Amino acid sequence: MSETTDIGATAIERVVGEIRSRERFILTAHEGPDGDALGSLLGMHHLLKQLGKDSVMFLASKEFPLPIEYRFLPLEEVFHEAPADMADRTAIFLDCGNIDRMPVDSLAAENVFTINIDHHHDNTLFGDVNLVEVDASSTAEIVYELSVLLGAGITPEMASALYVGLVTDTGKFMYENTNARTHRIAADLIEAGVQVDETYRRLYEHVPIEKLRLLSRALEGIQYHCDDQLVLAYIATADYEASGGSEEMTEGIIDHLRSVEGARVAALIRDLGDRGRAARKVSLRSSDGEVDVSAIARERGGGGHKRAAGFSTDLELEPLVSFLCGEVSRQLDP
Repeated sequence: MSETTDIGATAIERVVGEIRSRERFILTAHEGPDGDALGSLLGMHHLLKQLGKDSVMFLASKEFPLPIEYRFLPLEEVFHEAPADMADRTAIFLDCGNIDRMPVDSLAAENVFTINIDHHHDNTLFGDVNLVEVDASSTAEIVYELSVLLGAGITPEMASALYVGLVTDTGKFMYENTNARTHRIAADLIEAGVQVDETYRRLYEHVPIEKLRLLSRALEGIQYHCDDQLVLAYIATADYEASGGSEEMTEGIIDHLRSVEGARVAALIRDLGDRGRAARKVSLRSSDGEVDVSAIARERGGGGHKRAAGFSTDLELEPLVSFLCGEVSRQLDP
């Protein structure tokens, strides 16, 4: 898709102009949505509704059930099929670095005007209008900026959604993408009605025993590769069966792997069963930032941040581990 021309306007001003001039929207986010994708999706929906726009949210049915952490978000209105009037709607992609990460043909059709709002450094700029702020802590932060420029009040519902995006993509405000502005935005959202303690409990303390059993099996099977520079865990279908858990309960396990002393890169490989088109999914984390894991993910059609990325694959376990080890070694010892 070609980018529209508006000489003199910044990207965010152009998006503001498009939102003001258009009436009907469909919102979506990347497959396997995380807290920022879901929070931005819901926050933008509330923003558009407040402006009197006709807004619908879309996520493919295969994304449900969502990970346990995000099921408290009010997403009952999400469409699982593109609406009949799709051609009359403007598509807004949120937190989606590559249009292939939302593989739904009707949303990517040539006659659909597309606005791309994201903060990933490897975004492919696939929209007719692209608002990609790589210095933003999260896509939720960009939606907050848009609400200010559009003169919309931050409702408690919008604040709660955006806060989820903010707190999850900054690792509870501990990652390097956290800065003073991040905290100022968080303060504004709290003043608008976020219940911080309740949000924290919902995200991090409502843990089913099956998830803890699955975590235990993952940690018991930790492997070291590439002269111990890659720490890896594999969750197989048998682990789901033994623990009573499921693939959507794997959220957050990668963070335990990243904390292993001496590891440069952490990888969590898990079987997908019948939830996806690929056989398994890989989450990657770079502990010290020396390895750009988004570059590794892009080699297999995925993406993300330099220190947090992922991809899906049909590779069998042995060649997949060899691929990861080779990519890590190539970056550390080119």
